[in-house]
Amino acid sequence: MNDTTVRRPLVWLGEGATDVGTVRPLNEDSFICQPEIGLWTVADGMGGHDGGKVASQMIVDHLSQLSAKINLDDFVRDIENTIKEVNKYLLDYSRAELNGRIIGSTFVSLLIKGNVGVCLWAGDSRLYRFRHDKLSPLTTDHSHVAELLSEGLISEEEAKNHPEGNVITRAVGTSERLDIDVDVFDVRVGDQLLLCSDGLYNAVEEHDISQCLRESSLDISVNKLIQTALNNQASDNVSVVLVKGTHQNVSV
Repeated sequence: MNDTTVRRPLVWLGEGATDVGTVRPLNEDSFICQPEIGLWTVADGMGGHDGGKVASQMIVDHLSQLSAKINLDDFVRDIENTIKEVNKYLLDYSRAELNGRIIGSTFVSLLIKGNVGVCLWAGDSRLYRFRHDKLSPLTTDHSHVAELLSEGLISEEEAKNHPEGNVITRAVGTSERLDIDVDVFDVRVGDQLLLCSDGLYNAVEEHDISQCLRESSLDISVNKLIQTALNNQASDNVSVVLVKGTHQNVSV
């Protein structure tokens, strides 16, 4: 027996894709995968006339300039500050170039360091965790319908087809004050973490999302999620990023 120790660090792999959907003329979603620093993001723009694309792309462009931090709190703070800088820029841009017409974007970011996951979000883009064959949401929508649901004023069934289902209460670029929700959770080998815009979950039921996540590889799952949404006549842009934890053997 020799002194070689085989360690199995946790490695996170990701795949992403986006599609315009079956109704809208433009794709205003953006996404970015940054496994080298443990950061993944989906942003869902709004404002039309390319404005939403400007907003969502600005979020991912600014986040792409970040570098990893040794301290997790410092990294989270960098992400928050970056998003708030984008918020200010979009407000200034709206006033100077668009006569005050609001353009903005929801966003959801996943940060992983070691066995710790952090989610940051504003709006109704979501993060799900698929663990032990069970799909669980890790975010709560910032939307009017979500507020009605949490207050017990409507049922889950009523929420699905509510006439104000597209009214969000928080987004980047819509107000001077931006509150970003942050949640911390554990991550384990085998976990799949799904970031998506509302174009996916409004078109695909959770049991069908789960079925797509049972595929043999991330790219197959991502393609199947997009295709299922399109088959269901997705009325919005559809974006998904799927991240999975696996062990990689390294001899030390």
